[in-house]
Amino acid sequence: MLILAVDTTSFAGSVALLKGKELAGEINSESFLTHSERLLPGVDLLLQSKGLKIKDIDGYALAVGPGSFTGIRIGMSTVKALALATGKPVAPVSNLKALALKIKNPYSRLLCPMIDAKKEEIYAALYEMDGSDLKEIISQGCVSPDQFLSGLPSNRLIHFIGSGCRAYKKKIFDYLKDKARFSSRSLFTAYEVGLLGYDLFERKKGIDFRELKPLYLRKSQAEEKN
Repeated sequence: MLILAVDTTSFAGSVALLKGKELAGEINSESFLTHSERLLPGVDLLLQSKGLKIKDIDGYALAVGPGSFTGIRIGMSTVKALALATGKPVAPVSNLKALALKIKNPYSRLLCPMIDAKKEEIYAALYEMDGSDLKEIISQGCVSPDQFLSGLPSNRLIHFIGSGCRAYKKKIFDYLKDKARFSSRSLFTAYEVGLLGYDLFERKKGIDFRELKPLYLRKSQAEEKN
């Protein structure tokens, strides 16, 4: 199965091509260009490098949030257009879960992705390795760092990743002391989005593009003003 995976939820945009679970190619870019300027050229370059056309794609995996509201909308509108044109299904994926998957390893039981949501808030969740699966221990939400960190188990090692843990590293140490571990991996997640999408497709949980919904976790600025 050929999967085109897209993540535009943050400044670190990425596109990946997967053959099943195998990474066939990826383009990662952190740029001042908007996602609307670089997403489709990235998709075209990736497909051309493999001698493929968009009609060859069997399904799309998309990070639907949380993250940049503008980035999420650009990713959704682009993937919706591609899915409409090709009639192929879409697998919606949480960017938090994709980040957690990025630091999955045999020695990391508790995985904590944290995204800086600005306004002194974070998008965050806590996952635990359950065999080869990620089990959500603390549900995804948009909260203050103190509210989230105070609810973490302080007697177990927790591995952190994301812009949120970089922004609030000192505060994490204040709560967890030597139980905190920080990943140095990049925040590009299209490959992990593709892996989670593949799992959804295998379980027949791909959806029609008309069913796609963003995962915002909090109101937009326009909604807050109303």
